[in-house]
Amino acid sequence: MQLLGELAGSGYQQKQSLVRRADGQTVQLTPLLYQLLEELDGGRTVEEVAAALSARVDKSLDADDVAYLLEDKLRPLGLLVSLDGTEAVAPKANPLLGLRCKVVVSDPAITRRITAPFAWLFHPVVLFPVLAAFVAVCWFVLVDKGLASATRSAFETPGLLLAVFALTVLSAGFHEFGHAAACRYGGATPGAMGAALYLVFPAFYTDVDDSYRLNRRGRLRVDLGGLYFNALVAVAVTGLWLATRQDALLLGVATQLLQMLRQLAPVIRADGYHILADLTGVPDLFSQLGPTLRRLLPSHWGEPSPLTRRARLIVTAWVLVVVPVLVSMLLTAVLLLPRLAATAWTSGQVHAGKLVDAAEQADLLGLGAGLLKIAALALPVLATTYMLVHLVRRTTASTWKRTQDRPAARSGAVLAGLLLVALLGWAWWPSGQYQPVRGDERGTLTQLVGSWQGGTLRTAAASEPVRVTQQPALALVPRQPGAPVLLLVRDGAGHLQTVLAGNPSTAGSTVTGRALPFALPKAPGKDDNQALSVNTADGRVVYDVAYALVTVTDGRDVTSTNSAYALASCTRCATVAVAFQVVLVLGQSDIVPVNAAVAGNRNCVQCLTAALAVQLVATLERLPDAQVQAQLTAAMSRLGDVAAGRDVDIAAVYAEVKAVEAEVLKILQDNGLVSATTTTIGATPSAIPATSSAPGAVASTPAATAAATPAPTAPTAAPAATPPTPTPSASPTPTPSG
Repeated sequence: MQLLGELAGSGYQQKQSLVRRADGQTVQLTPLLYQLLEELDGGRTVEEVAAALSARVDKSLDADDVAYLLEDKLRPLGLLVSLDGTEAVAPKANPLLGLRCKVVVSDPAITRRITAPFAWLFHPVVLFPVLAAFVAVCWFVLVDKGLASATRSAFETPGLLLAVFALTVLSAGFHEFGHAAACRYGGATPGAMGAALYLVFPAFYTDVDDSYRLNRRGRLRVDLGGLYFNALVAVAVTGLWLATRQDALLLGVATQLLQMLRQLAPVIRADGYHILADLTGVPDLFSQLGPTLRRLLPSHWGEPSPLTRRARLIVTAWVLVVVPVLVSMLLTAVLLLPRLAATAWTSGQVHAGKLVDAAEQADLLGLGAGLLKIAALALPVLATTYMLVHLVRRTTASTWKRTQDRPAARSGAVLAGLLLVALLGWAWWPSGQYQPVRGDERGTLTQLVGSWQGGTLRTAAASEPVRVTQQPALALVPRQPGAPVLLLVRDGAGHLQTVLAGNPSTAGSTVTGRALPFALPKAPGKDDNQALSVNTADGRVVYDVAYALVTVTDGRDVTSTNSAYALASCTRCATVAVAFQVVLVLGQSDIVPVNAAVAGNRNCVQCLTAALAVQLVATLERLPDAQVQAQLTAAMSRLGDVAAGRDVDIAAVYAEVKAVEAEVLKILQDNGLVSATTTTIGATPSAIPATSSAPGAVASTPAATAAATPAPTAPTAAPAATPPTPTPSASPTPTPSG
């Protein structure tokens, strides 16, 4: 046991002293109890201790008083041993957001030796120039240079991605060196350093409880020491970039900034939490949550607080912030868990296939990068699940204990629990929310709620209309297995751009799934809409339905891409992708949109692979108001119903899409936005179902078509399908003037 002494800068009205038990738990005591501990030497009787303590506190205490303090106050805290030498069973803090499964890497003696050489970094002669250089680095990376090229370089090269990850891990350990070195610089002794789990995430830790011996300034230095060492890493990495000009290194600076921002959050037990605790002089802020909330109730106004006025105001402000944040985080975790699980499962299958390819090719870098990506997918799901299970267990046990011998209270608690279970079942009952997170989502609350409706709505402001030009696309889909599959269009500068490509027989090519010879298409842009359905599981039906409403103003070019990709390699499976986009153009702009549907399969046995893309472009004199936009959104949301059933009927899917298309046109016509007789709507739907019944077979129909909107025509449909679908037709309409 260590007697740490009085807490300097305490936020309590009555000064507090700290004792550190042998198991690492720190206990907060009143001055009387702390002085009583100091008087215990294992040799004096209770009467002798009472006499010595009375002299110290200038109060008359008899043996019974001391016996009461010993047995009822100190022994339950695990601070005394029995006469036979056995220790009392001591309560141990078990916070929900605490470290678990600690593994000591260096004991206190080793920690003191390895951190001593770093203590000089806190000397003002070094400290202030480093901080000035860090400010310059932040300005350069975030404002001047930017991180786009660094991100692309790192994520396109597995070796660089692993290097950035390694730098992040090492700097997290170096962060702990900062806390220990600051502790040494202030005159305290750092303890063990090691690794642990925070929820399910790996984390490093350093025992700096001895810093409680320091004054408030010294403790704050220890709290900020880790962040200071992150700043040192950022400055050093920027210096290395100046020497090598490797942009991927700057992503290391970004990881340091992200670590620092995460550490500064006072919501969890990170550096920001300890900084606030030392500023207020309240070591355990979370212990004040309940009392502070209770004193905010009208029935408890005026209830005395053990804190000083200044500390009470700061803690109350912290509680008013942290409680809504924690509640919102919990609700978000509950609502997002289905989407997180679906994303982890879907993307995990893709990356698992790449892992197999990397292992077969002995690509260690690719294997390491793939494992890292799979871990990044799995950890959020595991952390959320663990947190919810642990919270339910703790709450249930605590409530059951508190309502003992209180039948009415226990009945109310049971009813409240059943209500929460019902709400949880409502939130998790499959109704379209088990869809992977897509790259075209912004992650807003509207999209979170909308995800339960089976679709993703994205409304974006863009540019201005109207000189319509034709934009052809080229699709190359050879019948030979393993041959490259290409879909080419021209970008805004007129250069050919590959939308889909892949060749598993070429060294270094990208392969999607375990057996697909296709690379996944690039992520959709700002005003793009993309449905991507990938199926490599036998007997499974996979749908992806995406719809978007895009408004274009200010004369910018209309270059929206609407694409549907269905890629499969499985047995007795069905893969369907449906993309539906409405582009409303106000004013004068060049219109060069792209509409593409690609369906491809390989080694498919009794499978159906279908892609359908429909793009409507309307040039308007005025934009629809909020009510009309809501009608359009409601019409498109019906597309989510096509994935409701497990039986795949391509003809029914096509009919539903055409019905939604007709409803959208009718809404625009009924509101006077387009003419019913001379419409300025251009529609470029395309659908490519592909079926195959033997391994290695490919679709007999073209596997990809793409066309930008030509001179405005009435809606046309161009599906080529093995299942029966309507015959393509087109009816010309007058070209608009201007």
